[in-house]
Amino acid sequence: MNYKEPIFQFKQPLINTQDQPGIFHLSWGRDRTLLATYYTCLDQALLLWAWCVAVIFTVAQFSPIDWYCQAIAWSSLSVVATLMTNWLTWEWAQIKNLRWIIYCWSGLMLGGVCLTDYGIFSGNPLILINLCPLWLGVSALGYGVTAGGMRSRALALVGLFHLGAIAALPWLISWQFLLTGSVIASSLLFLSILQWDHEVGT
Repeated sequence: MNYKEPIFQFKQPLINTQDQPGIFHLSWGRDRTLLATYYTCLDQALLLWAWCVAVIFTVAQFSPIDWYCQAIAWSSLSVVATLMTNWLTWEWAQIKNLRWIIYCWSGLMLGGVCLTDYGIFSGNPLILINLCPLWLGVSALGYGVTAGGMRSRALALVGLFHLGAIAALPWLISWQFLLTGSVIASSLLFLSILQWDHEVGT
C-alpha cells in the first residue's frame, strides 16, 4: 500500500482509457467550461445506488405507504439495481481481476433484501426494529471487505463512517431512516465524485 498517495483527491486526467470502459464525460458551460469531469462505469454504478438508496429511505421516513407495498417495491428496485450494477461494472471487473467484488456486493445486497423482507412479512420484531443498523452494517461489511481486497484506506474510512452512524442511531431514533439513507447515499455520491486510493492487480 502506497501511504504517500492521497486517500481522496480530485479526479486526475485519464491516461489509459482502455482500462476504463464505458466512461461518461460531463461538461457544463457554453463559452467557458465551468465544469468538466467524467464518470467511470464504477462511478455510474455508485451513482445508481445513491439514487436508489435516497429514494428508498426517504420514502420509508416520510411516506404513509404500508410496509408490505414498500417491501415489494424496494426489493424489485434493489434487484434491478444489482443487475444494472453487474452490467455496468463487469468489463471493468474482468480487466482488474475483481469479479469477486461484484459477487460479494451482490450477495450482500440480495441477502439484506431477503432478510428485510422476511422481517416485514413475518412481523419479526427483532429485524423490524433493527432495519437501519442492518443496512448500515451490511454496507460497512461490504466496504471493509472491499477495502481489504483493494488495499484502500478510503473505503476503510467509509466503512467506519457507517459503523459510526450505527452508534448514532439511538440518539436520532425518530429520524433513523433519514439518517441511514443520508449516510449510505452521501458516501456513494462522495466516492463517485472523487478519486480514492486503491491498489488492484490485473
